[in-house]
Amino acid sequence: METLIYDHVRTPRGKGKPDGSLHEVTPVWLASRPLAALKARNQLDTVAIDDVVMGCVMPVGEQGGNIARMAVLQADFDQQVPALQINRYCGSGLEAVAFAASKVMAGQADLAIGAGVEMMSRVPMGADGGAWAQDPQVSAKTYFVMQGISADLLSSLRGHSRNDLDAYSAESHRRAHRAWTEGRFDGAVIPVQDFLGLTLLSKDETIRPDTSTESLSNLKPAFTDMGEKYGYDSVAMQRYPQVEKIHHIHHAGNSSGIVDGAAAVLVGNAQIGTQLGLKPRARIRSFAAIGSEPTLMLDGPSFAARKALARACMQASDIDLWELNEAFASVVLTMMEELNIPHDRMNVNGGAIAMGHPLGATGAMILGTALDELERTGKQTALISLCVAAGMGSAMIIERV
Repeated sequence: METLIYDHVRTPRGKGKPDGSLHEVTPVWLASRPLAALKARNQLDTVAIDDVVMGCVMPVGEQGGNIARMAVLQADFDQQVPALQINRYCGSGLEAVAFAASKVMAGQADLAIGAGVEMMSRVPMGADGGAWAQDPQVSAKTYFVMQGISADLLSSLRGHSRNDLDAYSAESHRRAHRAWTEGRFDGAVIPVQDFLGLTLLSKDETIRPDTSTESLSNLKPAFTDMGEKYGYDSVAMQRYPQVEKIHHIHHAGNSSGIVDGAAAVLVGNAQIGTQLGLKPRARIRSFAAIGSEPTLMLDGPSFAARKALARACMQASDIDLWELNEAFASVVLTMMEELNIPHDRMNVNGGAIAMGHPLGATGAMILGTALDELERTGKQTALISLCVAAGMGSAMIIERV
């Protein structure tokens, strides 16, 4: 059964530190804001919603205990609406939409929401522990390294230079600033208010419009000590002996920012849309997830994209716009090289290097960004993809209605 996208919303991304603008609210409150906005914008009787699927990468502490169900209740949805939390690391937000769409495609839901949340200022990366990094048997078997080492390994294998990464990153800030200045995000971003109704944040907080290749060149590589002093370089080169040396060229300015944020996407079949008076904006053509080599871990997007393209009987040249999470600059450069994607079709409104990467929410966010840009430009197709920790990738193709 065809699955249609009816609406999407997101919060602005707040700096993921104690001095960030969103830090004072709880993860449940933040997660509930896009849900409440979908309800209000579409005048939804939430009894019609069959399920809410929410990505969250650190589902512990304040984000634990099935945050999706807590957010549904906080958003004043009908108590009949069930919800679940899922975790495919950085792909969680896009996978949540895919899970929701799958229920519709299978005829087991008429209307569903795929969503995501991450409050990195309150529940930091690594808060959930996990065997991959902490169990010596697992980490040795998989040649575990920290993700920043993987980024530098990828750029070393691909021959990317520091200037290549910094030039791409400066452009991300320029494009994000232009998008905000021209109002391209106005229809999607909802201001976050506290319990008293005071607005805490209405725009993405980490964009630096004055960023240049020259200014980024002054930043110190972030992962040199991690690689050289703690042995991760040696582990990576055991797995990739063809690499004579890992060149550490990633830093805070050409890597994704740590931020807080939430997003939600409303999907359903054509019949429920007619019944509720909802106007479809796009259809989901296909989606795919893949596993890739876990030490390198960041090269999955091109594989996932090829799988999604094959399922849709499409070629890369059929895609008008590409949205790829800017986990690290080398990830985007690699995908553009692999699929011959021109830069003027990739992340045309900037990405996570400028605006940040709220882990569990990013996939749902960039899906909405792609849809808005299709509508703004009158183009038809977009492919959304993310690299995923432990060697995975997620992708989805949408087509404007």
